[in-house]
Amino acid sequence: MANTIHVDVVSAEEEIFAGEAEFVALPGEAGELGIYPQHTPLITRIRPGAVRIKVPGQSEDEFVFVAGGILEVQPNGVTVLADTAIRGGDLDEAKAAEAKKLAEEALSNKDASIDYAKAQAELAAAVAQLAAIQKLRQKR
Repeated sequence: MANTIHVDVVSAEEEIFAGEAEFVALPGEAGELGIYPQHTPLITRIRPGAVRIKVPGQSEDEFVFVAGGILEVQPNGVTVLADTAIRGGDLDEAKAAEAKKLAEEALSNKDASIDYAKAQAELAAAVAQLAAIQKLRQKR
């Protein structure tokens, strides 16, 4: 049997992925993180982007888009607590492009009384989601 680590990816709405993995890659706050079994314990924030999970016996990696959250790594498990998480196959490019457009319009409208931090976070999440869609397309 392959050397594996248990991975859980959850959002406030549902559990997105639970299972064994040989490797997990995701966008950490300070850069891309790669997690193998027996990794040193770690807790860090994660940025919006793609979580890539190498499942034993599968040729294709599992992809999950996360819009930020927290990563906890223990020697026998990885837990991703995401603000929002979407399975790779469920990503909607048109919806992400529209969200990006709306966030850009909100940021460019100087007269409106908007929450700039919220608009910037929405823009960052939409851009990261579009990048995740592109990455997923390249793998296929």
